[in-house]
Amino acid sequence: MEIATLAPILVVLLFCALAAGLWIGFALIVVGLVAMAAASSAPVTLVFATRVWGGLTVWDLTALPMFIWMGEILVRSRLSADMFAGLAPFTRYLPGRLLHVNVMGCALFAAVSGSSAATTATIGRMSVPELTARGYDPRIAIGTLAGSGTFGFLIPPSIILIVYGAATEQSIARLFLAGLMPGLMLAVLFSGYIMLWALTHASAMPADEPAAADDKRAILRLLPVVGLIVAVIGSIYAGIASPTEAAVIGVAGALILASATGALDWLGAREALLAATQTTCMIAFILAGAAFLTVAMGYTGIPRALAAWIAGMGLSAYALLAALTVFFVVMGMFLDGISIVVLTVSIIMPMVLAAGIDPIWFGVFLVLVVEMSQITPPVGFNLFVLQKITGRDILTLAAYAAPFFGLLVLAVILLAAFPQIALWLPGTMLN
Repeated sequence: MEIATLAPILVVLLFCALAAGLWIGFALIVVGLVAMAAASSAPVTLVFATRVWGGLTVWDLTALPMFIWMGEILVRSRLSADMFAGLAPFTRYLPGRLLHVNVMGCALFAAVSGSSAATTATIGRMSVPELTARGYDPRIAIGTLAGSGTFGFLIPPSIILIVYGAATEQSIARLFLAGLMPGLMLAVLFSGYIMLWALTHASAMPADEPAAADDKRAILRLLPVVGLIVAVIGSIYAGIASPTEAAVIGVAGALILASATGALDWLGAREALLAATQTTCMIAFILAGAAFLTVAMGYTGIPRALAAWIAGMGLSAYALLAALTVFFVVMGMFLDGISIVVLTVSIIMPMVLAAGIDPIWFGVFLVLVVEMSQITPPVGFNLFVLQKITGRDILTLAAYAAPFFGLLVLAVILLAAFPQIALWLPGTMLN
């Protein structure tokens, strides 16, 4: 079958399978089977078995279940509540006050969870009731949480950066370092917007927060979380541990801290392990389907034809990035972030490398753009999490998150204009 005919058929088939409620992994496998049947006489079962096995037996992926497990332990522990209480004194004299706890809390929790949904859910369970009770405007209270929850994708240890690194054979440690400065830049942008909003909406702000008598004790409650971050991320950056070994350190530290505070019993530990297993299996299933679809696409010749078509357009690197940004935002309206990465990276990378774009930098760019999809309907996972927490409809939540979507776009522009935001740290520490 001709490529011009086959390509749109496969795209329609994929979206029909997803619209029918088929699991993403199954949908990718179905499209791969149809592609191979239409374009090749190769033995499908043999190709499927070897490609799936090769796609899942990647050493870098061993860090994935451990980081997920660490996040699940922390979600069920008291450490997240301690973190909220410990951050509050630092925000009392900033315009916007406790709204900054959403940003700081998400940034800190992202540094020990690696998951956007887990970050949003954990911080949201604490901050939304607290901010609502104190009279903060729900537009900005929920909006800051929606935007800041996306930090889980970028600030290391990021699960999606691990997936990208495994798919493109890039250093996980370099990707983690590359994601740190852009993550901090996003936090500064979000806090800056909160200050501007608070100054221009003074009448909508509640009364000043009174100073608490036990501020020092509350700040001390931050130490376990900060210590865990230093142990996990510091061990990687210092060259003491690989990302996989650091993930084991993180799980051990989370279990010790949760047990020491009496916040995790055997039932909670079992639930954390089961939830981590389910999430890992879901991601592995998507990776398996994407690995098979990738090789199936190679048999059809569609990636080569697409790359040649784009190359023939003579796009500059910036024009290519602009086109990819639009493409990924549209994809994000229908697929989750990990699915987007594993489904597209093998097709996109040849064009990226041909345009002279650094693959480490592109990983950070890709994650930033995918972060946008977390707060765009109809498939914005952070919006689904917030819908469960707040009871508000998706479109209302998307409207609350719209300013932070704009700040994510600004962050992408800044990253493209100043690539060293992502590349300076790995170039300095690992060269």
